Formats: sequence, structure tokens, C-alpha cells
Amino acid sequence: MSAMQSRASGAATEHLGHVVMIAGAAALGGFLFGYDTSVINGGVDAIQKHFNVGSALTGLTVSSALLGSAVGAGIAGGLADRIGRIRVMQLAAVLFIISAVGSAVPFAIWDLAIWRVVGGVAIGIASVIAPAYIAEVAPAAYRGRLGSLQQLAIVLGIAVSQLVNYALAQAAGGSASGMLGPLQAWQWMLGAAAVPAVVYLVVASTIPESPRYLVAVGKLDRAREVLAQVESGDPDEKVAEIKAALGGERKPRLSDLRGRLGLLPIVWVGMAIAALQQFVGINVIFYYSSSLWHSVGIDESSSLLLSLFTSIVNIVGTFVAIALVDKIGRKPLLVIGSVGMAVSLAVTGWAFSFAEVVGEEAQLPFQWGAVALVSASAFVLFFAASWGVVMWVLLGEMFPVRIRAAALALGTATNWIANWLVTVSFPSMRDWNLPVTYFIYAAFALISVVFVVKYLKETKGRSLEEMGS
Repeated sequence: MSAMQSRASGAATEHLGHVVMIAGAAALGGFLFGYDTSVINGGVDAIQKHFNVGSALTGLTVSSALLGSAVGAGIAGGLADRIGRIRVMQLAAVLFIISAVGSAVPFAIWDLAIWRVVGGVAIGIASVIAPAYIAEVAPAAYRGRLGSLQQLAIVLGIAVSQLVNYALAQAAGGSASGMLGPLQAWQWMLGAAAVPAVVYLVVASTIPESPRYLVAVGKLDRAREVLAQVESGDPDEKVAEIKAALGGERKPRLSDLRGRLGLLPIVWVGMAIAALQQFVGINVIFYYSSSLWHSVGIDESSSLLLSLFTSIVNIVGTFVAIALVDKIGRKPLLVIGSVGMAVSLAVTGWAFSFAEVVGEEAQLPFQWGAVALVSASAFVLFFAASWGVVMWVLLGEMFPVRIRAAALALGTATNWIANWLVTVSFPSMRDWNLPVTYFIYAAFALISVVFVVKYLKETKGRSLEEMGS
């Protein structure tokens, strides 16, 4: 048995370099996903000041991209099945460019929200198509690690956005409201996303179409050519296996997801995993951390620097997950991450309970500020080393091939809707009671432990064609 595994591993390794390059190119959509969702973090206070709006409207504007993301995720699967994975990547890149330019020069708060929605549609599309494409070209032995490239790209995008935000704010005198030429620093922050979007458009045009899509549309000769580039073995056998798994030439539809309780059990599990990933409050850190630290007495420049530090912790945790996801499996990583998040979130909420109001400004005593920084960083580390990576890997691989595109779209849309609910509610919840808000997120982390143990099946090492319903 070990000899057979060794030969399979060697066969997979033969094409690994080429597959890594293809998967890395597709994961550039994840970079833009991370950059575009997080870049507004550095400009939240400046945008609120510039347009003279309150917390509720600010939260709605920040979260508007997430509504677009839910729409983009919902339509991406159908588009991918009709026009192909590569064309969908190119569409997302064009929408990213349009959104970046429009967001940089808004004339009203609602105008900014509209451009953020456009960018959100691109984010939603990219969040579906990258893990689906990577799962479809990756050998089973390396699929978890290659699928993790999506999350690695996301956290790199988040980190680069924080670095750009900090650099632009410093160049504008230490504030996102400062002027840099004809525009304020926050406008340059949002507009800078056009640069990686152009790179994504170019790179997406150079990689091959998914062999599973090519089989689905009857382009069998081209499918064999791509399979020969990415996998060892007989391409004809693999094409026959894919055709059997697809259940014929009929394209998957949302109606295929229906089951006894409205949807198939595996679809409910995927949606729950997608929602729980957000209900722990992770994106509060990435969308509002500068504003959050500022609200407890830390100056704006230092708040931006702390956000950059958090992004570095995020990258470290992602590398941990990449190293472990194919070794110890998906379920153990999720359970470890959930327990760690629950503890660190509870400690963060406890630390914030010691904030004192002096005049009209909140201040966090140094010792409790240090505790909050360590516990918030531990939360990000546990999330990045588990749920941040594994949720995307699972959504790309857990569904049967026959329903994968439709189920992945529904699961990803659920993730974005949950993201929106958390993001739009946080400014008001923060103003109501910040410690309790973090205790609520900790409770969801505990719920996620129970759910994973009871309902999730391990997918490590199984081929996509082996996934059952």
C-alpha cells in the first residue's frame, strides 16, 4: 500500500511546478479580494469626516461591497458553467478596475457606496472562481495546499492594502484625511487597487481553461491536452472519469441542490461552515481595526501600524495552515482554530471592558491595551491557521462534481451575507457595548466547534470525483 502511495505521490509531483504556477495565477483574484475588502479600513474615519455622516451610514457604506460580493458569488457559478472559468476571471478583473477608479473620485457617500458594490461583485466572483478552478486543476495529493493559495493571496492582499494605507497616510502628514496632490490620502488608497487588477487581467488571460469545464462543454481534445499538463496517467481515462462524475452533458442548476429539508444535507453543511467563518467577527478586525484602536485612545498613525501588524500575523497563520491542511486534515484544524478563537475573543472582550472615557475620548490603560493587542493577534493567528484557509478549501472540494459550481456559489454567497451582517452591525454594536460584542463572537466560535465535530466529514486525500452527496 505504501509503495502505491509513493508512486501516486511521485506522479503528482511530476506536474506540480506547472500546476503551482497556474494555481498561483488564479489566486491573484484572492489577492484582489483581500486588498479590495480591507483597503477601506484605513479610510473609515476619514470617509466619515469627509462626508459628515454617522456610524450607521458609515457601516452601511463600508459593508456595501459585501452586498455586491453576495451577488457576485451567486452569479459566478452559473457564469463559470456558461462562459468558462477564464472568462469569468477576466470579467472580475475589469469590474475591479472600474470600482477602483470610481471609488477614488466619489462626489457623495451614496456614490462611493455604488462603486464599492461594483467592486463587491468582482470580489464575489473572484471568491468563487479561484477555489473552484484550483480544485479542478490540482492533483488530489496537493489539492489542500494548492487550494490554500487562495487564502494566502487573500491575506497578502490584506497586508499590502494596510501597508499602502500606512504609507499614503504618512505621506499625507500621518492622516488619511491629508492631501496628496489633488486628492486626499483615502482616495489614493481606494484607487490603488486598479494596479493589481490590471495585473490580474493580464495573468488570467495566460492560463489554460479548467479541464472539467472543457469536458462539460464537449471540448474533449483540449481537455486531454490540459490534463496531460497538470496530471500524470492516461488523459482518456481521466476524461471518462470526469464525464461519469458530471452525470452526462447536462450543466448543473440550482434546482440540483434541492433535498428533503429544502436543500441537500451537504449543501446545508457548506452554508453553515461559510456562515460560521464570518460570525466569529474576523472581518471586524480587517475592516475596522484602525477605527477600533483609535476608539480606545490610540492615535491614527499608530492604529494604522497596528492594522499592518495584524495583517502580518494573518500571513504567518496562513502559512501554518498551508503546512498542516494536507497532513492533519481539515476537521482537526477547524476544531483547534475554533477553541483558540473562542478563548482569545473572550480575553479581548474582557480587556476592552477596562476602557475609560476621559472627556469625550475613550482610553485603554497601557496594560489592558497590551492584553487586547496580544489576544486580538492570537485570534487572527488561530483564524488564519484554520478557518481562514480550510473554509475555502472545503467549499472548493466538498461537493459532488455534479453540483459543485452551484453549491459553491450558494456557499460563498452565504459567506458574504454573513460577512455583511457582521460588518454593517459592528459600528452600532461597538457604540452600544464593545466587550459584549466580542463575547458574542466568542460564543459563535464555541458553536462552530460543536458543528464541525458533529456534522463535517473529512475530505483529506479524496479525489473530487469521490465526493458523495
